[in-house]
Amino acid sequence: MLLDSAHPVVVAPMAGGPSTARLVAAAASAGAAGFLAAGYKAPDAVAREVAELRETGLPYGLNIFVPSPPPADVAPLEEYRRVLEAEARRYSVTLPPLRLDDDDHYAAKVELAVAAAVPMVSFTFGVPDPAVVAALRGAGSAVLVTVTDVGEARRAAAAGPDALIVQAGAAGGHSATTSPSGYDGSSTAPELVRAVAAAVGLPVVAAGGTGTAADVRRLLAAGAVAVQAGTVFLLAGEAGTRPAQREAMLSGRFAQTVVTRAFTGHPARALRNRFTDAYSACAPIGYPAVHHLTAPIRAAAAERGDPEALNLWAGTAHAEARPGPVAEILSRLSAGGS
Repeated sequence: MLLDSAHPVVVAPMAGGPSTARLVAAAASAGAAGFLAAGYKAPDAVAREVAELRETGLPYGLNIFVPSPPPADVAPLEEYRRVLEAEARRYSVTLPPLRLDDDDHYAAKVELAVAAAVPMVSFTFGVPDPAVVAALRGAGSAVLVTVTDVGEARRAAAAGPDALIVQAGAAGGHSATTSPSGYDGSSTAPELVRAVAAAVGLPVVAAGGTGTAADVRRLLAAGAVAVQAGTVFLLAGEAGTRPAQREAMLSGRFAQTVVTRAFTGHPARALRNRFTDAYSACAPIGYPAVHHLTAPIRAAAAERGDPEALNLWAGTAHAEARPGPVAEILSRLSAGGS
């Protein structure tokens, strides 16, 4: 299904609000593939969005987070919670207890995807069990796994997916890396696409740093069968991006991106702000425990319209993002365009 799309651009899943059924439907209507983000949502909320898209009759995808193992040592998380108390006071919120056993309803979301025969299902943060891949493929789904290096690509290929999403360091939001301690976000998409394509015999979808038609052409020339982009769609009218992030991206005040664990305990690329400056150096590895820990601070900052404590996920091509409908953005990214 993915490889039959008329447009070479895939609208990436963007958890936390930006990905909406309306965004995905608009991408499909324009001839591109689009993915819903199941991350952080209750299964019934995901089911409602899937049902909404099924009613359109358009192709669509669903992204599911593979659970991370609980941390072996909680002391760094406890210390980070103590450090964040001053930030909590700044925003008049209370930090929650540490949550160490959250699997984001993984089994329920996989079951939902199988039952609904979702056309395309992608996985992030790990490799699904081969039995999960087989169940989805048996239901008629095309299965994709997101990887960030050749080693991950080989492990993912062994599970039997239809394609790999090769995510380079320039990508906005969370890295799909399964080795967060050594991740620095320095890999480039063309280089990584060529390396993975040479290592595994699967179609490769490129992701990371895409903001122009030239970027798309470059990645297709490197061997990708399609190019996944997210940041350039954050300002789309159909996206559910928070007003504070839209304003921050349009303001020109936030010109740099950084890879940080400060917000969630897992490497993610975001616009540099006060929070990343203050906490990146001391943030421990510990996703999703840190995500839940900082959630009240981020929610309060969003309510105030304060971008300095928000996770302003964005890739290196963030300056190319423009407000407008999805169809217009896709046209601008057309490999035949300028």
